[in-house]
Amino acid sequence: MKGCIFIVSAPSGAGKSTVLKRVMAHIPGLVFSVSHTTRNPRPGEEDGRDYHFISREEFIRLRDQGGFLEWAEVHGNFYGTSGEAVNRQTASGRDVVLDIDVQGASQVMARVPDAVSIFILPPSHEELERRLRGRGTEDEATMRRRLAAASGEMARARDYGFVVINDDLDRAVAQVEGIILAERARARRTADGAPIPAELMGR
Repeated sequence: MKGCIFIVSAPSGAGKSTVLKRVMAHIPGLVFSVSHTTRNPRPGEEDGRDYHFISREEFIRLRDQGGFLEWAEVHGNFYGTSGEAVNRQTASGRDVVLDIDVQGASQVMARVPDAVSIFILPPSHEELERRLRGRGTEDEATMRRRLAAASGEMARARDYGFVVINDDLDRAVAQVEGIILAERARARRTADGAPIPAELMGR
């Protein structure tokens, strides 16, 4: 039974990483797709765990060879999802979570129509700005660019199959988990993600 692709997007500061970390810890059989990027590693990040950190030249070479299921340029850096890696996981029956932005998500939706898309929203623009400023990692010009980008991204939420508002972390995690478990239970899958035995389907 082929695995499912779950697309998860959110503006920076919406709490997507925290939500996904808890979801991945709670639900067995989910695989997190590690993206390729040309940006430099941040403190504590490891190559192969957080991202595959590669040069701009290598990224362009892979892109031009059709190696990415999706790719995008965000804040001057390239990000991309390996098509081969995702296909290998889904072919083995594993469900894959893609943590990607709206540009990449639209590409995957076009190429994989049965992918399940989830957009995580902050409670409000004001709360998003408070969270971003609370990080204290960016200057004012960068902050304004991020906030402007976030507004554009949130306007794309209607393109997704599901929207989750992260106004309460426990509730947001439960909602994302519910979406994943419900999709696993569709048609020929059981609630734990295993295929339903053929004899029970009359085949």
